[in-house]
Amino acid sequence: MRSTFMGLETARRGMFTQQGALHTTGHNIANASTPGYTRQRVNFTQTEPYPGAGLNMPQLPGQVGTGVAAGSVQRVRESFLDVQYRGENNKLGYWETRAESYTKMEEIMNEPSDSGLSATMDQFWQSLQDLAVNPNNPGARSVVRQRAVAVTETFNYLSSSLTGIRADLKNEISITEKEINSLAEQINNLNNQIADVEPHGLLPNDLYDERDRLVDQLSSLVNIKVDYSMSGGKPSTLAEGKANITILDAKGSSLGQLVNGTGFNKLTVAFDGSDESVKTVTVGATQVDFQKFTSSGKLKALVESYGYEKSPGEVAGVYPEMLSELDNMAYMFAYQFNLQHQAGATPNQMNGTSTAPTPEFFSDVKNGSVDIVNKNGISGRLTISAEIGASLDNIATSSGANPTMGDASNIKALADLINKPFKYGNDTDSSFRNYYEVLVGGMAVESQEAERLSSNSGTLRQAVEERRMSVSAVSIDEEMTNMIQFQHAYNASARMISLQDELLDKIINGMGTGGR
Repeated sequence: MRSTFMGLETARRGMFTQQGALHTTGHNIANASTPGYTRQRVNFTQTEPYPGAGLNMPQLPGQVGTGVAAGSVQRVRESFLDVQYRGENNKLGYWETRAESYTKMEEIMNEPSDSGLSATMDQFWQSLQDLAVNPNNPGARSVVRQRAVAVTETFNYLSSSLTGIRADLKNEISITEKEINSLAEQINNLNNQIADVEPHGLLPNDLYDERDRLVDQLSSLVNIKVDYSMSGGKPSTLAEGKANITILDAKGSSLGQLVNGTGFNKLTVAFDGSDESVKTVTVGATQVDFQKFTSSGKLKALVESYGYEKSPGEVAGVYPEMLSELDNMAYMFAYQFNLQHQAGATPNQMNGTSTAPTPEFFSDVKNGSVDIVNKNGISGRLTISAEIGASLDNIATSSGANPTMGDASNIKALADLINKPFKYGNDTDSSFRNYYEVLVGGMAVESQEAERLSSNSGTLRQAVEERRMSVSAVSIDEEMTNMIQFQHAYNASARMISLQDELLDKIINGMGTGGR
């Protein structure tokens, strides 16, 4: 015969289970605005029915339910959406950083505008044409010299500004390196805390949330793969275990394990001191040349902007290549202008004031003569020569073959240089104007592509995030509905206890009183 007290136990279990569900609902509501929080639910499970199978079981028409229990408190989360989100977040981290680098470069180059290098050089060529009209006019000579100073100062400004941004990129690479290592250490610490809880059959959901939040941050910096290993002991079947994080290349192959079940490895970016470029990236004991480090993300975009060693003595990268192109242009411009200028005669030579050869018009601050083939950094060192700065009569206006005071043939030849094609460092025959237009145009196209892909990646990540939030985020309306449901179930279980109390009172106090 079944126990009369059985109904009390069933109702008690119902009250405790519904109370636990109410506590979980309150926890969800309290964390509705907590970043990275995943809503939780209580998994209700039926307790074992009575009686159990056996020879001595009471003869009942069937098994009777004994109530409900809270099997587990589980996060409501879809792991597939996490993988999708981290993939799009990785792409966004790469293209967003690359677009930002190009934006800074465009701001410095400032083309097209009235104050960029193109406009400054056009003003210089115009001043030469004005001087060709009246070669003996000291005012026109002064304008030529000042326009030349403006050209050199613009080259200097562009070089120093781009070099300054490049130095900032180096600092940002170091900061990103520290951020990656900090996230890896924090994830490892959370792994250890989770491993202390899971063997006891519990689910540390809040620790899971914090770890997932850190993994999301890490995914924007480098391309990662996350898998899990069990903590040991007697964990719940829903336990996630320790997170193992591997850095992947573009083909999905491992470049080194950042976090494993026993600890974490530091990521180190090594710079080549000779040419100030990134040479290798090391993860633990695995060292990779950066040109083979194809793990997309913010770190890769920063290094590609700053510069990396493509081969011994050769540096590739957005900013080093732009600086190199500026140096090529500044060198060829000054070198060809000097050649033509020295082929002419100055007023000082014609009036007998000077017997020295026609001086250079432009000079390299470091090397003196531009004839010395040392193009690296010349755009930041270019200036007018000391002779031109000392006297306007050192500007060679006349032909060197038959110089006369009114002859402007050399000035005309200097003014025509802008349209003459020359062979630059990349073996391209192009005029100064066309070379610079191609340089700026290429930068604009790359910047536009980075902006477009950054926008696309942001849109895709937002779409995945919205789907993920629809599964995992806390809905106040839904939680209020659950709260009412659990409240009524709790009240019903409490009413059931009152009913059982009345039945027991009748049995204990009301039965067996006949014949008194």
